[in-house]
Formats: sequence, C-alpha cells, structure tokens
Amino acid sequence: AQRAAPAADTAEMARLTQQMAAAIAHAKDSAAAEMSGMMSEIRAMRGMMESQLAEISWGSTQRREPQKAVLLRHMLGAGFSATLARYMIEKLPAGLSAGDGLRWIKSVLGKNLSTMANEDAMLEQGGVFALVGPTGVGKTTSTAKLAARCVMRHGPEKLALITTDAYRIGAHEQLRIYGKILGVMVHAVKDEADLRIALKELRNKHTVLIDTVGVSQRDQMVTEQVAMLQGAGVDVKRLLCLNATATQDTLNEVVNAYQGSGLAGCIMTKLDEAASIGNVLDVVIRQKLNLFYVSNGQRVPEDLHLADRGYLIDRAFKLKGAAASQFSDAELPLLMAQTRNLREVHLG
Repeated sequence: AQRAAPAADTAEMARLTQQMAAAIAHAKDSAAAEMSGMMSEIRAMRGMMESQLAEISWGSTQRREPQKAVLLRHMLGAGFSATLARYMIEKLPAGLSAGDGLRWIKSVLGKNLSTMANEDAMLEQGGVFALVGPTGVGKTTSTAKLAARCVMRHGPEKLALITTDAYRIGAHEQLRIYGKILGVMVHAVKDEADLRIALKELRNKHTVLIDTVGVSQRDQMVTEQVAMLQGAGVDVKRLLCLNATATQDTLNEVVNAYQGSGLAGCIMTKLDEAASIGNVLDVVIRQKLNLFYVSNGQRVPEDLHLADRGYLIDRAFKLKGAAASQFSDAELPLLMAQTRNLREVHLG
C-alpha cells in the first residue's frame, strides 16, 4: 500500500502536467488566432484608409491638372488596365499638355514593349519551336504562316512540322494540307515518347515547328503539356499565342498557366477582330513577354507580321472606343483608388 501511494501521486502529477500543457497550448492558439484577426482588421483598415486617401488625392489631381484625367481616359479607352494607367499618370512629368503627355506615355509604353528587332534571331538560328495556347487562338494557322516564312528563307527540305493535336477532329488534316502546299512532311505524335523519337529523327532539320493541342488555361493538361515539351530531349522554345479579343483577366490567366519555366516569346493573334488591343499589350508589357509576331487574318503567309512596337502602340490609342467615356469624372478617383501598385514598368 505504501508503494502504491507514490505511483498514484506520479499518475496524478502526469495528469496535471498534461492538463497544464493542453491549457497552455490552447491559450497560445487562442492568442495566435486573436492576433491574426487583429492583423487582418488592421490590414483591412489600412487598405480602406489608403483607398480613401488615394481617392481624395485623385479628386484633387483632377481639379488641379485636368489634362491627367484626359490622358487617363485615353489609356482606359485604349484597353490598358487601370493599374498601368494610374502608374503612368502618376509618373507623368509636370507641366506637360495633354498632347505632349500622350506622346510621353506612348514613348514609355514603347520602351517597355519587348519585340524582335528582326527575324534573323528566329529564322536564321533555327531550332525547335512549339506554338502553345488555349483552343481557338490560331495556333495551327500561325504555325502554317511561320512554316511558309521558313520555307521561303531556307527551302522545304530544311523544315519539319509536328502536330500533337490528336483531340480536335481534322486538326492533323488541316496542318497536313498546309504541309502539302509547302512541300513539308507533317509528323503526328501522341505523347512525350513519340515526340522524343520524332525530334531525334528530325535532328538534322534547320527548323522544327510543333503545333500543339489547344488546352484551357484552367485545365491540368497545361502542366502536362509543358512537361512533355520540356522533356523532349532538346531545347523546345515555346511561343504563346495570345488572342487579342480576349479580356485582360483571361490573358493574364493564360500567361500564368503557360509560363512554366519561361516562354521564348508570344504571338498576338486575331488583331483584325479586336475592338481594342491595349488589353493584350498591357499583359505583354507587365508579364515581360517578348512579342515576336502579330497575326491579323487567315491568309497564309501574308497575314503574319513582325511586331512593330511603335505601330502597335499607336494603333491601340486609335482603336479606343466606348471605354473612354464609360467613367464619369466622379468615378475616376474611385477607380484609381482601387488599383494596385505597379513596379513592372521602367521609365527609360
């Protein structure tokens, strides 16, 4: 009995220790949750204060410098995001008229729009290029247009075409028809193993163009497609086709999904169908993409052009439509207050 008492005391002590540890852990969790809640409230209050101050600031700016409101409307009407528009207006040199301010904005946008200086970097150097992007953005037609340029430069024997599009009815047939016209063989592959074999057999070709299956940016297959191209055994340069008629949010989703370990560049498609192109230029600038070509029609190869930054920036402002007048003077400060800070633009 005397030996049992210490054992009971030990068990009681262990039980009390566990209870104390549990109480301390609960107190810590409660304190952490409370602190997290307080920090969330502080951040929310800070955001509200920043928005209100920004709204007041922009309202004051409109009254003092009405030309900035004019320029803001120009940028919004051209399709550029409110975030980029706010950044540009805030960095606008003092004392500029609306006309001079617009020229300054065009100049800065042009300096931040990365394009190919000439086609030699692609056509002369050659290599393996894969055109990627969602369904219906014009990958197959763009592949045919690029193929025609390669054939005109080096001849059909230096080019090979590959299609991975085994899903869409007639996709292989469409590219095969283009290949027959150009005198170029088209190879169909189903998976990474097929692609590795095909590229090994075509290693002596100067240029290989791959027309990939269109995949929604929200589909997990995008990751699989990127992995397939990266595991092909050779350096496959991916060119993302961006539909100029798509919304800016959609374009951002597409770029983020297809980015992978990096894109060699992009091709702007459906320029002829777009009511505005500031949306796609905004994404190209902010995502720091290299714009290779612009496609503005179905004709092969005529409707594919080397991207001209000056022309594209001018066209963006000439195409501005109803968006320029969709915000009233009272709404502009509120719109600007809701934009995020932007650091991706460098003033040259």
